[in-house]
Amino acid sequence: MSVTAARGFEAAGVAAGLKSSGKTDVAVVVNRGPLKVGAAVFTSNRAKANPILWSQQAIQDGVVEAIVLNSGGANCFTGTFGFQTTHQTAERAAELLGVSSGDILVCSTGLIGTGDEVFRAKVLDGTADGVAALSPDGGEAASLAIMTTDSRPKRSVVRRDGWSIGGMAKGAGMLAPGLATMLVVITTDAVLDAAAADSALRRATGVTFDRLDSDGCMSTNDQVTLMVSGASGVAPEPEDFTSALAELCLDLATQLQGDAEGASHDIAIRVVHAATEADAVEVGRSVARNNLFKAAIFGNDPNWGRVLAAIGTTEAAFDPYDVDVWMNGVRVCSQGGPDASRDDVDLTPRATDLLIDLRVGEAAATILTNDLTHDYVHENSAYAS
Repeated sequence: MSVTAARGFEAAGVAAGLKSSGKTDVAVVVNRGPLKVGAAVFTSNRAKANPILWSQQAIQDGVVEAIVLNSGGANCFTGTFGFQTTHQTAERAAELLGVSSGDILVCSTGLIGTGDEVFRAKVLDGTADGVAALSPDGGEAASLAIMTTDSRPKRSVVRRDGWSIGGMAKGAGMLAPGLATMLVVITTDAVLDAAAADSALRRATGVTFDRLDSDGCMSTNDQVTLMVSGASGVAPEPEDFTSALAELCLDLATQLQGDAEGASHDIAIRVVHAATEADAVEVGRSVARNNLFKAAIFGNDPNWGRVLAAIGTTEAAFDPYDVDVWMNGVRVCSQGGPDASRDDVDLTPRATDLLIDLRVGEAAATILTNDLTHDYVHENSAYAS
């Protein structure tokens, strides 16, 4: 049930005609309370879509009554007209729900540059239809409505003693970190104030969505939103809530990784014994964004030399001639030199594990990525809707 698994929430997904396929393309999620707490993190891309600009303002008071999301058009680089469209979307939802438009967040996803008069009319009509269709069982419909090139919806639920967290996500391309990635809506019936919600969300996304780096391309529309109803009446310890939230975010991030456009391998790059966590992240990301390495994995080639070449471009503390590299459980490089034969490594499974031991400290981090395939190039050369 994703976003309606937690008590106090209703959702809907409707077809407004934004997609040429006729599939659902507008989702609405409403918090019925008693709390109306919200927190959000956004793309750090300087080129931000109009819904991001609006939502960054709306979230400042830590109150979120509802969120409206559309697929089938990014409403990015559509000028002041596009920002007015976002504003009108919030106003339409607010009017129908009897709340303030400043407490409505808006998200859009699709082709950049899409957002003309026809787009506006369909989004506004879809918002009205979505509010009319709200249901405590509408989480599944909402998760379908936000899909673009996704092959399947991404949903997750984490339950604890007396309280729950539910979430939905979309994303199959432009998966790279920037505080948040893709469009994600998370709901909880736990009792939290705005400061606690914001802190937990930033900590959870920092070790999950921020470490999904499928293709190195940062979107203009990325947003992760947490909505808090407090309907359970249970106030968990901050660490317990953050741990549960990170569990849910990691589940969604892993689902996004598994549905990345054209991918044939899901690669977990684990960097251990780094001097600092920041070093571990930098090293892992350097490999995740290395097209030669990614192409080698697509060809089932355990080319560990490309790993060392990639990490050598970083500022992290390590000796390149004292690094161990393991691929799917086989140590192919020991202290910067050849170890086991490449023939011993089986890279045919989709799940691929790369372990990089820097041998300088105790810090560690994991970056999630995918291989570079013919299908990825084809999908992104043909995508225009």
